[in-house]
Amino acid sequence: MSGLLLGCSASASAQSTQISTEYLMTVHIPTERKAIDNGLTVVNILPGGWIKGPRISGKIIAPGGDWIRTMPSGSLRLDVRMTIETDDGALIYMTYGGVVVGSKEAGEALARGEILDDKGFPYFITTPQFQTSAEKYGWLNQVQTLGKMAEYKRAKNEAYVNYDVFIAR
Repeated sequence: MSGLLLGCSASASAQSTQISTEYLMTVHIPTERKAIDNGLTVVNILPGGWIKGPRISGKIIAPGGDWIRTMPSGSLRLDVRMTIETDDGALIYMTYGGVVVGSKEAGEALARGEILDDKGFPYFITTPQFQTSAEKYGWLNQVQTLGKMAEYKRAKNEAYVNYDVFIAR
């Protein structure tokens, strides 16, 4: 009996699938930090945001926000909600969670107003999901996507984050 159990656990731990990705779009999100309290930061998403990709483009419309929780380890957990209006008038609700792991160097660079790319953070990954009743974009209701921070700036007069978003397959 134990030989049978050992055989099962060995095959259960072997990788049998892989994930591939397909580029969906780049998202530009202008932000404004509004409140910080006991490990919670609330960030408004400002006008001027946009999305651009091979099959979809449009703008981000109000309201939108990000509720960022600081974990005991110092990592950040994102909770973002926004609405996209496509160039052809469709409305798409976009929400995502994510994890950000910063570093002392990244914090110092941001404090100086520098723009950081994806190499500026040890980890900055999101999991966008979509909901729409627009028939043309209904396929978005059926996919899970992954986002990776491409550019981030946090200064008093200008703050934004750009993500490249990919469909996971």
